[in-house]
Amino acid sequence: MHPDPSPAEAGAVSVVVIGHDDAAHVADAVRSALGQGPAVREVVAVDDCSTDGSAELLERLAAAEPRLRVVGLPVNSGGCGTPRNTGLDAAAAPYVMFLDSDDVLPPGAVDALLAAAWETEAQVTGGLCVRRELPSGREVPWEPALYASPAVVARPADRPRLVRDTLSVNKLYATDFLRAHGIRFPDGRFPYEDMVFTARVWAAAPRVALVPDRVYVWHVRRAAPRLSISLDRTGVDNWRARTHACRTAHAILLDAGEKGLARAVRTKFLDHDLRMYVRELPLRDEAYRRAWWAHTRAHLAEYDAADRSGDPAAPGMLLARVLLASPEPRDLPRLRELAARPSRLCPPYARTADGTPCWSAELPEVTLETLPERPVRLLPLAVDAELRARTRLLRLRLHELYGAVGRAGPVDAEVEWRHRDRAGLVLRRTVPLRPAADGAWTAATPVPLERLAALGTGAWDLRLRLRFRDGATRTVSAHALTGPGLLRPRATPSPHHGLILVRPYATHGGALALRVAAGPQDARRLLTGRLRRWLP
Repeated sequence: MHPDPSPAEAGAVSVVVIGHDDAAHVADAVRSALGQGPAVREVVAVDDCSTDGSAELLERLAAAEPRLRVVGLPVNSGGCGTPRNTGLDAAAAPYVMFLDSDDVLPPGAVDALLAAAWETEAQVTGGLCVRRELPSGREVPWEPALYASPAVVARPADRPRLVRDTLSVNKLYATDFLRAHGIRFPDGRFPYEDMVFTARVWAAAPRVALVPDRVYVWHVRRAAPRLSISLDRTGVDNWRARTHACRTAHAILLDAGEKGLARAVRTKFLDHDLRMYVRELPLRDEAYRRAWWAHTRAHLAEYDAADRSGDPAAPGMLLARVLLASPEPRDLPRLRELAARPSRLCPPYARTADGTPCWSAELPEVTLETLPERPVRLLPLAVDAELRARTRLLRLRLHELYGAVGRAGPVDAEVEWRHRDRAGLVLRRTVPLRPAADGAWTAATPVPLERLAALGTGAWDLRLRLRFRDGATRTVSAHALTGPGLLRPRATPSPHHGLILVRPYATHGGALALRVAAGPQDARRLLTGRLRRWLP
């Protein structure tokens, strides 16, 4: 049944905007919701007891805009759940969606979601969210595979990948559906409340519509004085909160009889959450590492045989197996490479006494017998990248992997330099891969510094597309080698720019990247020490 009234007759959507001490951005969020047009009946702005003038700003906006209602909480709730629940209780339209005060709805978002909801009679309609890095403006789509084309899902169990999109803000909900099932956010201070709310939504088995339209812009401000929960991961309590939310989501789906979705939640934890935090583990101090390691082992011990029934050589599963096998933190640089995207399994390539591939001589019980059988497009291939700024020569070494690489027959590598903040800005060159005496494959190519500097200063990421004898390809990143003369900044004379500054560095995932600047002005800024952003 269609919620009443019809979207064609009246505003059908309430947009709930929540915020706390965000006077710098909340007006933009509210205006982006009001700017959606007549489909929005009201914007319910819930101020979570701000002290920076946000409430007064919202009241002034409301005085000139009859569709804006302001609700103030008398005491700060400490989280996002309570203000969202307050807005949901106040919503008067047949559909509702949520918006955070530091984000925006792109033009046409509500119309796209509402049209799909109305045409398909879906209780939940989702669209594409993009993470926009500020101030650069670089955009990264969130779970793009889910929103590649329009789709209707009769029930979430028919598409388990839905559990990977844990956001609540890129979706339109039938208000009566949420209320009939008592679906609410966790109240108070509950980090990662979206995970729990979304699990409750999927547990209620709604009809789901998916649209490829951009419907939400998630602003990522890494330099903000107060980081968002998703960015502030320096304390181990953040990890404990995340595992608690994942555990709660799993229990909700299991209690609802959705065993497949519950298992998908744990698979998502291994492939997304665990890999993200492992990549950052080498950056933490010893106390954090030990606390993180012990907590993660206890969390993974809750997994049963069915949760571990997937490919034991899949990166997330392999990370879990190493963690469970070792009581103490170990092999952190190698684990970081395995957790990278794309995954890299760096040497050593050990074998047990009977010749079975294994993680290492110290952990022979973590076997890798299925690894060589994987198709080349799924192999965690390891390529080392050596770059000496003085010579501008990039040397690549593709490692053998228990015979799988040799059987595939490497032919060449397409070397790609991709600008991090300017989509579509790419330099490519193909170089042959030649067998080396030690069983590896090597290649060398100059780094086109002049061309990179001419196209755009800033960060350039290195990606490689390996081609094999049968035409199969595998896109990989390259492990940045360190050592004397490597990863050192250098100023190089340039006939076009006067001076090019290049700083090779390893990303959090261990891959090689460059920061490039050109001209005497950048040189002066670097020499006076004001280019902290150049540091990795």
